[in-house]
Amino acid sequence: MTHLLVRGGTFAAVGDRGDIGGVRGGGRVDGLFVRDARHLSRWQLTVDGAVPEVLRPVGEGNTARCVLVPRGGRQEPPAYTLWREQAVGESSFVESVRITGNLPVATTVRLALTVDADFTDQFELRSDHRTYVKSGVVRGRQVLDDGIEFTYRRGEWRSCTTITADPAPEAVEETGTGARRLVWTLELAPHGEAELLLRVVARPHGDRRAVRVPRSPDAVSGELRSVEEEFMEGVAFPTAWPELAAACVRGLSDLAALQVPARGPDGEGLRVPAGGAPWFLALLGRDALLTSLFALPYRPQLAAATLPALAATQATDESASPVAQPGKIVHEVRHGELAHFGQVPYGRYYGSVDATPLFLVLLGAYTERTGDTALARRLERHARAAVGWMLDHGGLTARGYLVYRADEGGLANQNWKDSPGAICRADGTRPSGAVMAAGAQGYAYDALRRTAWLARTVWADGTYAALLEQAAAELRDRFQRDFWLPEQGFPALALDGDGQRIDALASDAGHLLWSGLLDKEYGESVGRRLLEPDFFSGWGVRTLAAGQAAYHPLSYHRGSVWPHDNALITLGLARYGLHDEARAVASGLVDAAATAGHRLPEVLAGYGRDTHPEPVPYPHACVRESRSAAAPLALLTAVGGA
Repeated sequence: MTHLLVRGGTFAAVGDRGDIGGVRGGGRVDGLFVRDARHLSRWQLTVDGAVPEVLRPVGEGNTARCVLVPRGGRQEPPAYTLWREQAVGESSFVESVRITGNLPVATTVRLALTVDADFTDQFELRSDHRTYVKSGVVRGRQVLDDGIEFTYRRGEWRSCTTITADPAPEAVEETGTGARRLVWTLELAPHGEAELLLRVVARPHGDRRAVRVPRSPDAVSGELRSVEEEFMEGVAFPTAWPELAAACVRGLSDLAALQVPARGPDGEGLRVPAGGAPWFLALLGRDALLTSLFALPYRPQLAAATLPALAATQATDESASPVAQPGKIVHEVRHGELAHFGQVPYGRYYGSVDATPLFLVLLGAYTERTGDTALARRLERHARAAVGWMLDHGGLTARGYLVYRADEGGLANQNWKDSPGAICRADGTRPSGAVMAAGAQGYAYDALRRTAWLARTVWADGTYAALLEQAAAELRDRFQRDFWLPEQGFPALALDGDGQRIDALASDAGHLLWSGLLDKEYGESVGRRLLEPDFFSGWGVRTLAAGQAAYHPLSYHRGSVWPHDNALITLGLARYGLHDEARAVASGLVDAAATAGHRLPEVLAGYGRDTHPEPVPYPHACVRESRSAAAPLALLTAVGGA
């Protein structure tokens, strides 16, 4: 089993005994990662030449703790016990190995740690079967007085991993594989104890920040507890619904760890919600915006950081890539080697149709919620540019809707359901050409209305406000005419390039409730429909209603249950006065969280609660994801704690 330790832009994935085995490919994650690069690919402990047995495996928590013993039998009780503790800091990893003697006589222990750093880019480890040419790579290994340093060079790209130990190893041995083995001979007094402290510093390319390595795993735990307490300060958790309170506490704890560094328009340092661990520990526009919206009533500082960070990366021209158009908000920002050399398009990638309207929604909501008009004034230029993108390049003026097309080499779908087959008809067939996704139109409507409010109340531009209000009203009228499926009494998932309705019944309809795009009668009908058994699994609303040919309970977007999707639906149900329905969805999510330590994963399988008494995990889900971590806060906003 793999255990994740996360701190900002750094995470480690270790096994039950605290080892890292250097797994490559197959979609599994294994190692210490910083800024998309694997800075530890092997970290394997042996004692007296053998792999120790697990007495207690690594469990949950911000510190990985396990108990090991040398191999033996019932007739030979172990001569000593090993206690491993591991934790990650920013660009660092620290481990304490404590060896306790169990005999009344002195004991000699030969301990060895095999280490390596392959600097593999995270995209190379995914299960998409892609390979990347990396020519001119030079690797170095330098023995230090107290450890070993691994270096990696490819053209101007430079990375380094430094491993030091106290006490220093008595030898650093070659293994014939590129890895190195650090060796110690430890003398234990009768019932005595020895301790080994290991520190790892990762220096990714371009990161010139000073790295402060924690002095011990306990020190990391203390720092994280302090950050978590700060995140939870002042939040009124619902006493009448302890399970929801526990989910909120767990979510805030995860959000405290899932903060990655970013820069604002003036170069100021910021910390923003990452997408999630392990694969998306980076700034993702849509994810950070939704996370900040869910947390806004409780932690407005997330929005105060996310908005300027996204303004700083807003596209200003079309030269960066085919999907980078003036005013567009970034979808994803990566700092890895493959992004640096343009071998993946995600260095600064703009393949999102909905991050731009969500940016405007958050700016308006933040200003209204906090009364802080300074940020809206500072970002006025960026907000107007975002509106300009929606009207021009986005398609609102020419097509009447926000439009996207598949990006060759990037994302086929550019709404929140961005897997290749996510936008489909009820029979499973996919549209070709342009796509106008329903949910994005709701975001655009809300964005126009909220930006009109900013223009009128903060920017003192009544003419601009009236223009946006008219555009919003016209969008609402068009949508209900063009998207509505009269025979289903439900909106289409999308329109294709010819304006034909893509007739799959999907959870995106709930996003229209959240944005207020539907008339009251239509909205109430849609909300009740989402709670019927083909949609509602008992744990949440499925992304696609069961019974359609396209439905699959283990598909990423064609029948699974997404907590953040359901959080938006719950907020929408409450907005339309469907409080019983909102409570039902919230209860399903809270119950699902209770089966997993009160943590909601990125996504669950779509199997029904009536036949599966516990939620079935989705096999490739991010275990810690910012939108899911913030989802309980959205539920609290929607239904309260009663």
